[in-house]
Amino acid sequence: MSILTVRQLTAQIKDAVENGFPYVWVRGEVTNLSRPASGHLYFSLKDDNALLQAVWFKGSQKEREAFDPLTGEVFEDGPRLSLAATLRNGQQVICAGRITVYAPRGGYQLVVELAQDSGEGQLHLALEALKRKLSEKGYFAVERKRPIPEHPRRVAVITAPSGAAIRDFLRLSGERGTGCEIRIHPVPVQGDDAPPRIVEALDDANRRGWADVLVLIRGGGSLQDLWAFNDERVADAVYRSGIPVVAGIGHEIDTSVADMVADLRAATPSHAAQLLWPERQWYAQLVDDLETSLTDAAERRLAERGEKLDTLSRALTWLSPERGLSRLEERFDALRRRLSSTLGQKLERADAGLRPLEAALARHADPRALDARLERVDGLARRLEQAQAQRLARAGLQLDAASSRLEERFAAAFGERDRRLERAELRLRGLDPEGPLERGYAYALTADGRFVRNIRDVQPGTPLTVKIRDGEVDARVTAVRASGECHDTP
Repeated sequence: MSILTVRQLTAQIKDAVENGFPYVWVRGEVTNLSRPASGHLYFSLKDDNALLQAVWFKGSQKEREAFDPLTGEVFEDGPRLSLAATLRNGQQVICAGRITVYAPRGGYQLVVELAQDSGEGQLHLALEALKRKLSEKGYFAVERKRPIPEHPRRVAVITAPSGAAIRDFLRLSGERGTGCEIRIHPVPVQGDDAPPRIVEALDDANRRGWADVLVLIRGGGSLQDLWAFNDERVADAVYRSGIPVVAGIGHEIDTSVADMVADLRAATPSHAAQLLWPERQWYAQLVDDLETSLTDAAERRLAERGEKLDTLSRALTWLSPERGLSRLEERFDALRRRLSSTLGQKLERADAGLRPLEAALARHADPRALDARLERVDGLARRLEQAQAQRLARAGLQLDAASSRLEERFAAAFGERDRRLERAELRLRGLDPEGPLERGYAYALTADGRFVRNIRDVQPGTPLTVKIRDGEVDARVTAVRASGECHDTP
């Protein structure tokens, strides 16, 4: 038996495959479509049980087709874009070509020479049917979606533990927000085992009730790769979750059923972290804004209090006893000046009236009668002066009495206020828990700072702090006695 090299064995397989399948027709669903800059198309054809790699070289493609390449039927509405220009994932097609073996990868592939659309792919049909069903049940309704907590502190992430999605999510979560706890629920994100495992993780996170928000993420891929997130079981689990769910499945152009049912859809796994936590610069700006607002509010409050204090100060000055006495003194001086002015004016008028009479009397009366009258006038003048002095004295006494009564009223009012203050001070001193300590008493506090008021507040073994006049004593209850009973420390 000869031993073959890898190259020799691959060459023999290549000859057998290419000679055995020189030209074949294959029906399948397009997946993993790639359009590099070279213009060649790379994709896979799949059905329920198998996958076939395919390549459609640029030289075999046409920009437009005037007839059906399979039937030869001429298009009545004129040339159409070739299938190569419109080919997409999920499309059901029929391809004709030859099977070749690609030696560098050791795999076989279909080299497509012509292709024709064979209707919508089964995956797309199933997906659209599921979307219609869930929409009718209200799974996509905006009004049922719950708001995501701001700045969540506990996040449960359901994803593959070693994929790029979780790495990107953890990197961004470490750069944003103010810190959080993240628990990863590892699940497969592709294959037949993925949907039940994802459902189990969602239900388990809800049972634990630890997380503020659930995050369901996966990196990009074909429709087939993302199919686990288009499973009705996963949609049901997201819908019944009692914790808000953020979904970031695939790339921005990918929209799975899980995305549509979730409370918030992120375009990518990285975008999910961006939606949950703001940049740390946002917090710095927020602190600056709050500091500015607080400073402005404090300045306004101080200005308002200052204005009110000035107003009260002016009012207190105006209503003070000293100011009241000053106003009374000013009024007394004004009345005294008015009285003196009035009496002076009357005396001047009387004197002016007497002078003509004296002159007439001197002309017509004899000297003796005149002297008698002069004496009488002098007596009247003395009596008038005495009456004026007495009147001024009585007015002064009345003003002095009024001033004394006012001073007594002010003294009584302030005395009553002082007595009320003294009584309040005595009552306040009586309520001071530190007061009895000066008289030799003490009181006990529990470890949490509560006063021990009755035996129900303690039990044997309870630590206490005993407060005395000059310090504190740490103690521990060894027994509690009430009505002759005793409970000792074990």
